[in-house]
Amino acid sequence: MEAQIFLFQVYSNSIITPIQKPKKPYFISLLSSSSPSSSQIVNPNRVSFKTLYPISSQSESSINRLRCRNRSREVKAVSGDIEDPRTRVRKNLAVFVSGGGSNFRSIHEAILRGSVHGEIAVLVTNKPGCGGAEYARDNNIPVILFPKMKEKPDSLSANDLVTALRRYKVDFILLAGYLKLIPIELVQAYPRSILNIHPSLLPAFGGKGFYGMKVHQTVIASGARYSGPTIHFVDEHYDTGRILAQRVVPVLANDTADELAARVLQKEHQLYVEVAAALCEERIVWREDGVPLIRNKENPNDYS
Repeated sequence: MEAQIFLFQVYSNSIITPIQKPKKPYFISLLSSSSPSSSQIVNPNRVSFKTLYPISSQSESSINRLRCRNRSREVKAVSGDIEDPRTRVRKNLAVFVSGGGSNFRSIHEAILRGSVHGEIAVLVTNKPGCGGAEYARDNNIPVILFPKMKEKPDSLSANDLVTALRRYKVDFILLAGYLKLIPIELVQAYPRSILNIHPSLLPAFGGKGFYGMKVHQTVIASGARYSGPTIHFVDEHYDTGRILAQRVVPVLANDTADELAARVLQKEHQLYVEVAAALCEERIVWREDGVPLIRNKENPNDYS
């Protein structure tokens, strides 16, 4: 059984050249992010979703006005024409961890291999001695302590953290085993730009207190036949943001929590790398009902 993978498309600081009015209606997908955004035109005859935003004459005027914002990069607004990811500016990522940071390591290794077109600009942690923080220091990645702690004078408040992330020019935030609730200040500063990974198939077995082995123990005790990781966008609450991607693993009859955790973690590493790659390649669209979808890399006219 396979779960659908949903991924996110962001075009920041892009330019769209003016297009001639098409004979048939076209559609536009819009995305809000912390940096200026643009739009990509797609052909509705080759897209399986009918709920993307239609372009009006007013929208076409807005596109023309966008041309003056930045002439360093241009995206051709031609049906079926997809920008080569290698020509895009690399995205800056901030990763948040509280423990060993195995997902953080997987993403960083994928960046070094060239599989993810981004850079980890900074690591944020509430535990300066954790394995993830040590790995970051060993790889010359700056480490920020958050939240504010009396015993750690160099730790940051929520507002100071937002300022620091802006200074590092962070485009997206990836939570990878970070156990603190993300403050509203950060959610508002990075709308639709913060992702979290959870070790169960949300919305089941999520929420405050559901992390680590407790999740897997509860899954087994429930009698569920399947589990797996979920990557979702982050809002002001625990594990309630829009689901972006999932993978399914079986729960075997004689599974222990450790065995199930290892099976899920293997899928986590694969899934988070795929999501990070798609994020940096700007392959996400948002349906008008607020559901994020993946644009297929091999066939950009297909979504899942």
